[in-house]
Amino acid sequence: MKLVFATHNHNKAKEIQSLLKECFEILTLTEIDCHDEIPETAETLEENSLLKAQFVSENFKVNCFADDTGLEIEALNGRPGVYSARYAGEEKSAEANMNRVLSELENSTDRNAQFRTVITLILEGKTHIFEGIVKGEIIREKRGTDGFGYDPIFVPEGQNKTFAEMTMAEKNLKSHRAIAFQKMIDFLSSN
Repeated sequence: MKLVFATHNHNKAKEIQSLLKECFEILTLTEIDCHDEIPETAETLEENSLLKAQFVSENFKVNCFADDTGLEIEALNGRPGVYSARYAGEEKSAEANMNRVLSELENSTDRNAQFRTVITLILEGKTHIFEGIVKGEIIREKRGTDGFGYDPIFVPEGQNKTFAEMTMAEKNLKSHRAIAFQKMIDFLSSN
């Protein structure tokens, strides 16, 4: 069965393919000739994930899934959340986003945060939602060079390294995205 991942990132698709049974073939948007910018105009991760999956399902008539991820910080009332990628502006600069968070938390002792990923799978016309959460804290200065986004300022619970200090293999064992995808994979493998 072919499943379209609502991404143009071939490496993300390859990673999911390696975790799935051989009876599933993961395709990217590029591979189905979808070059549109899929709108992410919703106010929640769930709604954005659903918007992207519905766009692909309705326009290409395929089984598909989409994800959306956000960093939710307690002291900032859940911000940046759904706006994580463009928190410091539409140019989507990870550096500027981290600097804004660090500035806003400068005088805060509450550094609790969580990364949350929501996946929407549309399979045979039915919608299924999967969620992965990793709790942790925002540290006071950036550490590490791997990863992306807010990884250099986020330390998961029970760890002493930021996501950016971990290898990809280490991060994939603990990440919010890995947890959500594993739930989807378990669902697909049991059907």
